[in-house]
Amino acid sequence: MGLPDIIEIIPATGPIHGAITVPGSKSITNRAMILAALSSGTTRLEGALWSEDTQVMTECLQTLGFEVAVEADTNEICNRTITVTGQGGRLPKSGKIDSPLKLHVGNAGTAARFLSAMVCLGDGVYELSGIDRMHERPQKALFTSLRELGYQIDSPNDFLPATFHGTGPRKTSCSVSIEKSSQFASALLLSAKVGEWSIEIEGDNADNSPYIEMTRRLIESFPTEGGTFQIEPDASSGSYIQAANWLTIPDGGKIETLHWPDSGWQIDADYPKYLPLPENVSREEHLGDSIMTAIVMAAFADHPVSFTELGRLRVQECERVEALRTELTKCGCMVEEEGDTLTVHPSDLHGADIHTYNDHRMAMCFAVVGMKVPGIRIHQPDCVKKTFPNFFSKLAGPTPNGLGLTLTDGEGNRLSHESLIAE
Repeated sequence: MGLPDIIEIIPATGPIHGAITVPGSKSITNRAMILAALSSGTTRLEGALWSEDTQVMTECLQTLGFEVAVEADTNEICNRTITVTGQGGRLPKSGKIDSPLKLHVGNAGTAARFLSAMVCLGDGVYELSGIDRMHERPQKALFTSLRELGYQIDSPNDFLPATFHGTGPRKTSCSVSIEKSSQFASALLLSAKVGEWSIEIEGDNADNSPYIEMTRRLIESFPTEGGTFQIEPDASSGSYIQAANWLTIPDGGKIETLHWPDSGWQIDADYPKYLPLPENVSREEHLGDSIMTAIVMAAFADHPVSFTELGRLRVQECERVEALRTELTKCGCMVEEEGDTLTVHPSDLHGADIHTYNDHRMAMCFAVVGMKVPGIRIHQPDCVKKTFPNFFSKLAGPTPNGLGLTLTDGEGNRLSHESLIAE
């Protein structure tokens, strides 16, 4: 059963005290599943996120012929223990030119990019496709690099859907641009050892890209001959809980985010350092996806905040720069857009019907706004299933492991926290 079409968050009338867990990291889970499939043993991924994006990856690996077992996690309802039996770099199944093996990646960017490189290691023909929005998201730099390595990729416009002709490892090299997405480089790096590829990364942020560094460190520490690997909580998802805590502190509340990641792998683990917000925050230098959380929180700051280098937000699940400006303005916030910079001014916000653009982060960002601002109604909230399926359940659950908020549907009926899990 899915969530209702509209969820309204009723602001708290007093201090909130909670101790909240968040599910595992999407970025680490999907990287780890690729590495586990390419390993030569059986790997248990504990604390793995179980959401739309990781389910897509699981289903694609199973379609490729890998044995992937999924078990419940007693500590977090939206985590799983995922056991992957690797084949030593071999892909068990493939298709032919007239009947390619078809993989559907939905709107999961990590699955689309990581699998594009991985299937080149197979022996046969593979077709990757997704939803309409996925077919608009950049792929050209990755396809160019794979062709430089010697693989044939059929795509008339260098977007998905595309057909990949896998011919196995090739001891060769290529360069890759990360101007549009660091996932292109991560995709190549994850398969590089098996593929015998040498990868040169190009771009303004090539030497210190946090997501590429995450990939490198994960590769270095991963048990390539099987074993157990612990997935840490998702710091991007945790940013909403951190923001909720910041909003409730003036009322005497405190919301702790349990098991906050401290490995240094996730750039968004730095999110608490940006509360209260400084005058300038960069998408390239300071925060990753959690910069969206910071942008909506800037409406509650005591000074204007400029958010710079937001170009990559325009080519993700939706055109996020435009979406954030539109929905914040709808709530009464003064927002200036100039190039790839948004400047958000402190504002007296009011209620509004918030469109999510089928973007999980838009839904969660504005749900946090609804903790303080009456009348925030989130449309199509079900999109949170992409990374944080029980997000609204956390808001409505009893304290301390929920926030104890009242959530209602579009007709004013109170929703139980048990019913607020997106599926």
